[in-house]
Amino acid sequence: MPEPGLSPLQSSLPSAAAHFGAHVLAQAGIVGVEAADTAPSTLPVPAAVGEPEPDLSRILRGPSGLGTAGLSLAARPVEPPVPLESGVPVASGAPASGAPVEALEIPGLYYHPVPEPDPVRVEEVSRRIKDWAVDEVELFPEEWEGQFDGFSVGRYMVACHPDAPTVDHLMLATRLMVAENAVDDIYCEDHGGSPVGLGGRLLLAHTALDPLHTTAEYQPQWAESLHADSPRRAYRSAMEYFVRQSTPSQADRFRHDMARLHLGYLAEGAWAETDHTPEVWEYLAMRQYNNFRPCPTITDSVGGYELPADLHAQPAMQRVLALAGNASTIVNDLYSYTKELAGPGRHLNLPVVLADREGLSERDAYLKAVEVHNDLMRDFEAESAALAAACPVPSLLRFLKGVAVWVDGNHYWHQTNTFRYSLPDFW
Repeated sequence: MPEPGLSPLQSSLPSAAAHFGAHVLAQAGIVGVEAADTAPSTLPVPAAVGEPEPDLSRILRGPSGLGTAGLSLAARPVEPPVPLESGVPVASGAPASGAPVEALEIPGLYYHPVPEPDPVRVEEVSRRIKDWAVDEVELFPEEWEGQFDGFSVGRYMVACHPDAPTVDHLMLATRLMVAENAVDDIYCEDHGGSPVGLGGRLLLAHTALDPLHTTAEYQPQWAESLHADSPRRAYRSAMEYFVRQSTPSQADRFRHDMARLHLGYLAEGAWAETDHTPEVWEYLAMRQYNNFRPCPTITDSVGGYELPADLHAQPAMQRVLALAGNASTIVNDLYSYTKELAGPGRHLNLPVVLADREGLSERDAYLKAVEVHNDLMRDFEAESAALAAACPVPSLLRFLKGVAVWVDGNHYWHQTNTFRYSLPDFW
């Protein structure tokens, strides 16, 4: 296997817009896109795009008949983010926060650098999320406080959602992220998690997101169960906030993606219980479910607008979201590799599975995992470009940009979270 080179220099985000057609995104009225967004694209966009698929054309055309002229999606504008927050102007781009943050560097990894997240927002989100975790849901015992702080979730979410109009919008994503990690740690992994009985725990926790509808006799027992442990308390509270500030369609979309996530947890748990190492393609199938997809899929809720359900459900959009989640999750495999090897038991990640199933050395398996990530990233960008060109609807264009920004913000957080992560000494 050839020696890895230096990571290719990438245009900074939010200039990821260029990768799926700056000329198309410019028509979307996306707020906060700087001049850098018009940098030449490194990814070719089809020179000529034919008519959209018939079902997409129907959706864009909208209903016909008396009184329906304003219902065409193609003519529907996107409302810009609210420009004020508690009377203070909201910056359109993330300002520099002083000295650059220490960053890990994986040679050959394809990614886009991002501006440092707004330090004022980071501080406020960090304060609010800790108050929520400690006072509202009693998420963790006192001895876990250092780990909670080291997670740096405020910096994570501000980097991933720079277009959020207010801190309240950012908090929607932040609570859900913290709740999801509590379920993963406490039910599945680091803090007492086990594959034994995992299905029952996840099912009951999922009812905090997707409520149980039962008889009057048993409803109070279920409602009481939502306070039984910290993962369920966190899910219940985070979802209540989300439902109040999102549309029913957005909430149902999120529930569906969380069911996907829980299915992935169960597959990984089943393999751990039987000491099974999956084939590489099987592992990647599991990671398509046990991945970050629920986070970028709510980018419109956090941005204060809505991608219509029919557009979200299009196969092309589903492919974009799957590729975004898959690439982001392999980033986690790469940065958490040494952390997982140092933990108890045998933890599956892509380099481990590649080494076992393809007979590679640890170094070569890690380098091949980098290649897999890079292929997924380029496919994600190519599919985004094709969809943006075929369907230049403002809300869809803004959503694609939001997903791209989330993918790069997710990488930024992994790369700069040296409290949690370190890299193998392969170079």
